[in-house]
Amino acid sequence: MIYDSIKKLVTYGLETGLISQSDKVYATNRILEALALEEYEEPEQDYSNIDLESVLAELLDYACEKGLCENSVVYRDLFDTKLMGLLTPRPSEVDKIFWGLYDNQSPRAATDYFYKLSQDTDYIRRYRIKKDMRWKSATEYGDLDITINLSKPEKDPKAIAAAKLAKQSGYPKCLLCYENVGYAGRVNSPARQNHRIISLKIDGNDWGLQYSPYVYYNEHCILFNKRHTPMVIDKGAFRKLFSFTEQFPHYFIGSNADLPIVGGSILSHEHFQGGHYEFPMAKAEVEKEIVFKGYENVKAGIVKWAMSVIRLNGKNKDEIIELADKILKCWRGYTDEDAFIYAETNGEPHNTITPIARMRDGNYELDLVLRNNITTEEHPLGVYHPHAELHHIKKENIGLIEVMGLAVLPSRLKGEMELLADTLVNKGVSAVRSNEVLEKHADWVEEFAPAYDITTGNVNNIIQTEIGKVFSKVLEHAGVYKRNPRGEEAFQRFIYYVNSAK
Repeated sequence: MIYDSIKKLVTYGLETGLISQSDKVYATNRILEALALEEYEEPEQDYSNIDLESVLAELLDYACEKGLCENSVVYRDLFDTKLMGLLTPRPSEVDKIFWGLYDNQSPRAATDYFYKLSQDTDYIRRYRIKKDMRWKSATEYGDLDITINLSKPEKDPKAIAAAKLAKQSGYPKCLLCYENVGYAGRVNSPARQNHRIISLKIDGNDWGLQYSPYVYYNEHCILFNKRHTPMVIDKGAFRKLFSFTEQFPHYFIGSNADLPIVGGSILSHEHFQGGHYEFPMAKAEVEKEIVFKGYENVKAGIVKWAMSVIRLNGKNKDEIIELADKILKCWRGYTDEDAFIYAETNGEPHNTITPIARMRDGNYELDLVLRNNITTEEHPLGVYHPHAELHHIKKENIGLIEVMGLAVLPSRLKGEMELLADTLVNKGVSAVRSNEVLEKHADWVEEFAPAYDITTGNVNNIIQTEIGKVFSKVLEHAGVYKRNPRGEEAFQRFIYYVNSAK
C-alpha cells in the first residue's frame, strides 16, 4: 500500500507541473529516502486526479506507524511539508518562471503562476482554507466581509509541552525572514521546505514577495524587506507602497501601523500585505472633498467609513507622497484634548497611520487611516480599540485587514454560534445567560432578539447579521473621529491644522 501512496504523490507532482516526467524517478527516490525505504516496486495501477489531503494522510499514517513521525498535528505538519518540499522547484527556477511570465506576458500572468504554485506545493493548504466560515454583512458602510478562521490547526498538549522545553533559536529571526525558505522547521517553528519567495526590488532595495499560508482573501500576499528591520511608517513607506503597485497594478498593498495595539502582530520586521481583492473600504466613496493648499492637483477627501480615512488620488505619485508625508508628520505631533487625541503621554507616542495604496483607473490612490493607541483605566486595551462590550465577538487588535473591512474572528465563535442557535430555537433567550459558554453573549442577544421571530430556518442568518453589526461597531470604536457632528468638527480642525502647517 505504501508504494501506491508514493506513486500517487509522484503522480500529483506530475499532474500539477511541480515535476516533469524526467524528474519522476528522482522524486520517487527522494520520497523513499524520507520514508526510510530502500526498495520500491512501482504498482501497475495508474492514478489520476489525485486528492492531496488523502495521499498525505496515507503517507503520514505510515510514517507514524514506523516511528518516523509523532502522531500529532504539529509533527505531521512538519513531516508532510518535508515530503512536499521534495516536489517543490528550486527558488531560482521559480524566480525564472515568474519573471519570464512577467516580462513576456503580464504581471497578472506571473502572480497567477505563483499563487497556483503556492497552493500546489501545499504551502497554502487548500483543504484547510475551505473550512473557514465566510459571509458578507450589510451595514451603512457597505457589505462588510466576515470570516471565522478555522484553517489554523490547534496545537495538541504534547506539542505545546515540547515547545516549552525546546531550545530557543534565533534562526530564522522571525516568520517573515527570507531565511525561512526551505527551512525544516521545529516544534516551535513551522516547516518551510515547500515555501518559495519571489525576489524583487522595491524602491531600489531587495524585498521578497510571498503568499500568506492562511489566505484571508484572494491572493493574500506579503511583501517584506529582506533585511530584518522594524516596521516604520514614514515617507519612505509611501514610496515603497507605490513602487509595488507600479509593478503589480492589479494588486493593492497596505501596511499595518507601526505602534502596538493599532499595529500588526509582527512589528519587528518591515512588511506590507496586499492581494487581488477589492475590500469594502476601497469600495466606499468620498463623502466630503478636501482641498490641501499647495496640492490642488491631488484629489482629496474624507471617506464614508467607520474609521477616519483621508483618500488621496492623482496622476503624480510624488505629489501624493509629499502630501501624505505632510499629513503624517502633522498627525504624529497633533493633540486635540477636546477630541481626546494626544500625540504622546509621558514620552510615549500615540499617533500613527495605516496606509493602503492602489491603482485606480490609471491614477495613484492612497488611503490614510488615522490611528491612536492611547489607553486609559476605563479602556486598558485602547480607547480606539474594540471596547469591553464587544469583546465577546472581537477582542484582538484591529490591524490592516480589519481596517479595510474584513473581520478575522476567532475559531471559538463557530462552536459558540452553533450552540447559541440551538439554544435560541429550543430553549429561548432566557437560557443564554444561564449557559456557562454563552453567558458572555447574553447582553448582546437580549438586545437584538426582540426584533426577530427566531426559527430554525432563520436563526443562523440572524446571528450572522448581528455579528456583522458588531464588527461595524468594532470599526467605529477604532475610529479616532466619531461619525457625529462633534467628531466631524474635530476632523475638520485637524484638516485646518494640516493646511496651516508649513
